[in-house]
Amino acid sequence: MWLFKKDPNIDFMSHRRLALIASIVLLSVAVGALLIRGLNFGIDFTGGTVVEVGYQEAAELSSVRQALNEGGFEDAVVQHFGSAREVMIRLGPRDDVEAAELSNEVVATLREHDSSVDLRRVEFVGPQIGEELTQDGILAMLYALGGILIYVAFRFEYRFAAGSVAALLHDITLIMGVLALFQITFDLTVLAALLAVVGYSLNDTIVVFDRIRENFLKMRKGSTEEVMNASINQTLSRTIVTSFTTLLVVVSLYVLGGELIAAFALTLILGVLVGTYSSIFVASASALALGVSKYDLQPPEKEGADQDEELQRP
Repeated sequence: MWLFKKDPNIDFMSHRRLALIASIVLLSVAVGALLIRGLNFGIDFTGGTVVEVGYQEAAELSSVRQALNEGGFEDAVVQHFGSAREVMIRLGPRDDVEAAELSNEVVATLREHDSSVDLRRVEFVGPQIGEELTQDGILAMLYALGGILIYVAFRFEYRFAAGSVAALLHDITLIMGVLALFQITFDLTVLAALLAVVGYSLNDTIVVFDRIRENFLKMRKGSTEEVMNASINQTLSRTIVTSFTTLLVVVSLYVLGGELIAAFALTLILGVLVGTYSSIFVASASALALGVSKYDLQPPEKEGADQDEELQRP
């Protein structure tokens, strides 16, 4: 790889126990956040109404929230989208009020404080549709993970496959824990980002495992740890370049894309960082802990090979 004139010689596997402790601590925090705070589901899953309004000048979100609170909309979620003059208001489902009437009440409440408020868009998701989307989203995640399990089971030796699955579960749990901890809205765009992270993390792991498998067959000398370290170092340049270029794109989306795709971009950023870490310290370390060695992939010697070799000697 062009990034390094020669392959680095970093002893990754010697730090696997420290990485294990770090992962256990982070996973404990993530699981605790999921159990205590839970995911902050958006209206895609819970149902509700989204009202988008525009102002002639930059709108202060605190003032908008205060106006809605005074109007009886205490549960409203207010955020900018597109620019500081455009505001998105999310409201939970209300059985006693229709979506059109609810949006009119919201706009009327805001116009009492600023007559320049202009209604841009209203979107309504019923509770039944939200429930169906929740079920479909869970099924999509389960189908994706199930397909990956089948793929890695046929592609790799079972201890490598177990390491790949451990890395995927590690990544998804950490990301969902961060979303729960900071109460970031979990909607369909975030679910799509999670599915993309699954593919990214698996691809990164497969690249490392392919090189480990090749080196198990090529490197006759050296322990399993040394072969794994050599393989990770050989793919390190590719990993850094791929992660860096991907981060450039998703960070740009997060900074310049506005509130509408902020959660989507943040999920991808976390996925790239965590996926790069897990392909080295979780997937490889898990396979090593399960006892994988180069002897598991060595082709069996043919019976009578020694006799054939003696017969071929002059």
